[in-house]
Amino acid sequence: MKATYVLWLRQLKRYTRTRWRMLGSLGQPILFLLALGFGFGPIYAKAGGGDYLQFLAPGVIAMTVLFTATFSAMEIIWDRQIGFLKETLVAPVSRFEIILGKILGGSTVAIFQGLLVFAVCFIAGFRPTSLIMLPVALLFLFLIGFFFTALGSAIASHMEDMQAFPIILNFFIMPLFFLSGALYPLDGLPKALDIVARFNPLSYGVDGLRGALTGASHFGIGLDLGVLLILSLILAFIGSYLFSRIQL
Repeated sequence: MKATYVLWLRQLKRYTRTRWRMLGSLGQPILFLLALGFGFGPIYAKAGGGDYLQFLAPGVIAMTVLFTATFSAMEIIWDRQIGFLKETLVAPVSRFEIILGKILGGSTVAIFQGLLVFAVCFIAGFRPTSLIMLPVALLFLFLIGFFFTALGSAIASHMEDMQAFPIILNFFIMPLFFLSGALYPLDGLPKALDIVARFNPLSYGVDGLRGALTGASHFGIGLDLGVLLILSLILAFIGSYLFSRIQL
């Protein structure tokens, strides 16, 4: 598993060297916190929903992990263009180890970014209800990052155009985010939206993270964890298979 470790470490080094990208990626979560958390918060409270910031913060943290994880897979396309991917693939290691290292690296980067947004949410006034559940919240951050890094890697494995990659990803990611319950409760949804939410893997990630941080869960933390874990493993094998079929 040496190749997995090397690629994981390479992802972390890239992350620490791109400080401006790290800071720039905080813009969207902060905008959601300000525009929705404080702007929509009074309306949410008057409707009897309580503190909207407490509800919104886990969704914003999950959103950060989601986008960081999926777009980290763009490095596969970049490595192909500069020739690094070819050097990696001809090495005497399995392609499963290579893609696993990239997925773990992207997941770790996504967790770091999620923790930064968690700190921003804490400064804004968000408070987790139980410190004992913080490790569970960290586990959900990892699973969200792992799943969507694997998804991004599966897509990037058969793409060569870096400009088209974000467009394709947004086509998949934006509906998943807005229909995950990150911005609004899943209770009392119309039947059609409820069915979509139940088939949305991000719904279980957001719900599990919200349950761990605030104690409020729609599906139940056990179900969230089981579904996300199974889907992450399945998508990791799919991503590994597609990556193994890369033609250089």
